[in-house]
Amino acid sequence: MLNAFDLRRGVSFLSNSESSFSTVIRERRSVRKYDPTFKMTQEEIQAIIADAVLAPSGSNLQPWRFLVITDQETKQKLLPIAFNQEQVVTSSAVIAVMADLEFYKHAERIYEKSIEAGYMTREAADKLRTNMTGFYANAPAERLLSSVLVDGGLVSMQLMLAARARGFDTVPMAGYNVAQFRELMNVPDHYTNVMLIALGKASEAGHPTTRLDVNDVTFWNHF
Repeated sequence: MLNAFDLRRGVSFLSNSESSFSTVIRERRSVRKYDPTFKMTQEEIQAIIADAVLAPSGSNLQPWRFLVITDQETKQKLLPIAFNQEQVVTSSAVIAVMADLEFYKHAERIYEKSIEAGYMTREAADKLRTNMTGFYANAPAERLLSSVLVDGGLVSMQLMLAARARGFDTVPMAGYNVAQFRELMNVPDHYTNVMLIALGKASEAGHPTTRLDVNDVTFWNHF
C-alpha cells in the first residue's frame, strides 16, 4: 500500500503523462500571498475555465457558473465581506464559483450540441432531455442543492489544478459572508454559492501539508 511519503515523493512506475499529472497535484498549494503587480489576462483566465468545465456533471447538465472579479474597486468592497483575507485584493482575480439551480432548463441546448457533435442521436437526446427535465423540475429543493454542490466541487478542483498546470496559483475560500456577497454582486436568486477561488501568481509559496496514509482513509468491501 502507498503511504503518505509515497504520495508526496511520487512513484517511479508512472508514465510521462501520469508523471506530469502527478507533478501538478503535488505542486498545487493553497497560496495566500500573491504578487499584486502581476495581472493575468482575460484570455489566460478563460483558458483555465475552459479546462475546468471539462469536469463531469450529473447528466452532463453543467450547473456551474463563474463570476470573475478582476476590478480592484470591487475587490476592495469584497475584502471585508471575505473577512479581510489579503488574497482577495492581491490576487489577479477572485472567481466566485456559483451553481444554477435552474440548470435543467438548459438541457435542450446542451444535448443539441451533443447531437451536432455526433455524440448522441436525436432520439436519445430527446429522451434524456425529457427525463432529466421532468426529474429535476419536480425534485425537492434539497435534492437540487445537493446535486449542484457536488458538481460545483468537481469543477472547482479542476479549475485549481488547471491553474497550477498553467503556472498559476489558487486558494479556495469558504470563509466569507454569503449574504453580503450576494447583495454586493446582485446574485440572481436561482444561483447558489459554491466557493470563492483566488487566482494569480504567488509572491510566497504555499506551505506544504501532510495527508493521512491511504490505508487510514480507505476501506475495502466493508467498514
